[in-house]
Amino acid sequence: MTKSELVNAVALKFPDVSQKDVEIAVNGVFEGMQKHLADGGRIELRGFGSFEVRTRRPRMARNPKTGQKVSVGSRRTVVFYPGKELCAALKEAKSEK
Repeated sequence: MTKSELVNAVALKFPDVSQKDVEIAVNGVFEGMQKHLADGGRIELRGFGSFEVRTRRPRMARNPKTGQKVSVGSRRTVVFYPGKELCAALKEAKSEK
């Protein structure tokens, strides 16, 4: 699902709110999440999952084109942990297929 599809789905659920207002709200939520994660915070959405920032260690990698070893510095990345309800919904959807 893309962000525009999400905006359309929310707008259909709340017909009394304009699509432009829904788009502003969705963008605001994503901007807030991005800022909180950039500050090193953790986001927990009960029943859905949680987002957390992790720092990856520096490591040696290989350039696939030349085969030469290259040093990759440490970096921060976001990890997602699905919640119990999301896992159960996915398991149920898989068993229906």
